[in-house]
Amino acid sequence: MTRILLVTGKGGVGKTTVAAATATLAAARGLRTIVLSTDPAHSLADAFDEPLGDQVAELGPRLAAQQLDARVRFEDAWTEVRDWFVEVLGWAGADTIEAEELAVIPGLDEVFALADLKQHAASGAYDLVVVDCAPTAETIRLLSLPDVMAWYMDKAFTTTRRAARVARPMLQRLAGLPVASDAVFGALERFYARVDGVRELLTDGRITSARLVVNPERMVVAEARRTFTYLSLFGHHVDAVIANKVLPAEVTDPWFDAWRQQQGVELEGIEREFAPVPILRSELAPTEVIGLDALEAFGATLYGALDPAARLADIEPLRMETDGDTFVLSLHLPFSGSSDIDLAQHDGELFVAVGPHRRSVVLPDSWRNRSVGRARLDAGRLRVEFVR
Repeated sequence: MTRILLVTGKGGVGKTTVAAATATLAAARGLRTIVLSTDPAHSLADAFDEPLGDQVAELGPRLAAQQLDARVRFEDAWTEVRDWFVEVLGWAGADTIEAEELAVIPGLDEVFALADLKQHAASGAYDLVVVDCAPTAETIRLLSLPDVMAWYMDKAFTTTRRAARVARPMLQRLAGLPVASDAVFGALERFYARVDGVRELLTDGRITSARLVVNPERMVVAEARRTFTYLSLFGHHVDAVIANKVLPAEVTDPWFDAWRQQQGVELEGIEREFAPVPILRSELAPTEVIGLDALEAFGATLYGALDPAARLADIEPLRMETDGDTFVLSLHLPFSGSSDIDLAQHDGELFVAVGPHRRSVVLPDSWRNRSVGRARLDAGRLRVEFVR
């Protein structure tokens, strides 16, 4: 079984270094490993000090790397959809160059990354896939995409396609508006087939774990709390928090005293608030961590005797259980308050909104004739009771 590790964090915390070091150490300890970058900034090549591109590059024994190029994927899998967008934008008045640029829809790079991730995991060529994710906001969007796409394909795709067939002749005759053809809908359907099943892959804790990289700084930790909550909302398993760039004990210059004191406060908070998830620490390196030797040494210090590919914690984000005659859906939502959460039940689905993010939970058939009786937060878990 191929393991997948998603390494994410606020921009600048060192997630690329942690991802590269994790992959390098795992390969050195005998695992066939590939590390992928889904971050548009693509600093993975800088960490390895090797040129990387859209094709898989072999960096050493059992170690490969890849920086996914959305434009290459766009040309390969999205031609019909792109051509239709260019037509629509041309009809709206954009010139050819503008239309070509605007046809690259924001967020497509994340969708393409899901397809490659699924392909590598299913290939049997690797024991471990490490993903150097984009900063946290983009990562949440990446990991929520399978839910959104599945909902659209299940609820709206067939209806939209049928409506387009009916409206196409009239709209083209009256307004000249290019309406999506069956070829466009066919391309969408084929592409969805490439990412179908990714959600099950990424939410299976035996296969996939997310690791949050933080610096012991108040703003960074605050964002990590929100990220932990949103990852749990969408069913992803966080198995470690990595406190990076901790001032080493040998730095004794008085100029760093206030900084060290503040880091100490934040580290205590991290240990307390993210428990029982294990906290790994890595000190601020005296020089940049670049190249295979430096990355392996960094990884060895970070993980020690731990297996970097192991599942380091087992916290179930979503559970469905019974309590007498009451059915209970339980979601792990740490750092949330009652005022942060909204619930709605409709047509066999429970919609859970936390902050700006919303997830649809499809209820089992036996739950659909029940309604929400009570919802409460208990020790970081949202418990939603369904009664007859």
